[in-house]
Amino acid sequence: MTHHLAAGTARGGPYTVHVTPETAGWDHSSLRVLTLPPGGTHTFAGGDSEWIVLPLAGSCTVTVTDEAGRHIFELVGRKDVFSAVSDFAYVPRDAHATVSSAAGGRFALTGARCERRLPARHGPAASVPVELRGGGSCSRQVNNFAAADVFACDRLIAVEVLTPGGNWSSFPPHKHDEHRPGEESVLEEIYYFEFAAHDGVPGLGYQRVSPSGPGRTTDVLAEVRDGDVVLIPDGWHGPSMAVPGHHMYYLNVMAGPGAERAWLISDHPDHAWVRDTWPGQPADPRLPLYSAPAPSGHPSPSGHPSP
Repeated sequence: MTHHLAAGTARGGPYTVHVTPETAGWDHSSLRVLTLPPGGTHTFAGGDSEWIVLPLAGSCTVTVTDEAGRHIFELVGRKDVFSAVSDFAYVPRDAHATVSSAAGGRFALTGARCERRLPARHGPAASVPVELRGGGSCSRQVNNFAAADVFACDRLIAVEVLTPGGNWSSFPPHKHDEHRPGEESVLEEIYYFEFAAHDGVPGLGYQRVSPSGPGRTTDVLAEVRDGDVVLIPDGWHGPSMAVPGHHMYYLNVMAGPGAERAWLISDHPDHAWVRDTWPGQPADPRLPLYSAPAPSGHPSPSGHPSP
């Protein structure tokens, strides 16, 4: 099984990235990346999965038809992933959705097989918590748009991580491949990467995944570039390294079999001590790269260090 999918190798139908449970060799998590030309339209069926339509670049209209009727969500979107938090639309299982864009753009469809049918909804950018995680050279920004404790889904967990050039994220290496109540949850995970160019030169980074025990053999050391995907069915994942001069973005999509929708992780025992050094270190002064827009009549929120 290939766990590093270089840009262009995971195409399928109208999607530049098309990762399904079948192609990934697992049971729950999906990711599609849809590129629309100006005036472009695409319709898809939710099937047995719930979906979030997230603009990566550009704006769009998402029309959802489900048992409750027809819902139209106008997504303001953003110029690119390095410029702003985006709003998004939730598409329930068994629904049909049409994504249309007057000016064109690139849109992520994050999905997870699920049982419950929840209401179609709009997620405003102003409601997305922007967190600063880590410290020093391990500082990164997390846009928790569909974190487990932020936005209601049945199975899907999805966040965006922005790592300034030269920094490490997904560190200490951590895993979520064992069911240990209250301590660790089983989650399949997809990383989708984009990089900030410098003077027209594309960016790049590196991703490590290492085996976490008997029967868990995922082993990746990959140079990653725009549009690359890394699949993580198990194993210690991290670090994710951004080369100097190029900010790194990745979209994390997670889902698993547990009755509780929770992101519970175990740190690698050799590196867990690094987390204890963060309270004594300031966050990278380049962060946050941006904050969520303020709700009308309220001051703009800023990122904040995690515990």
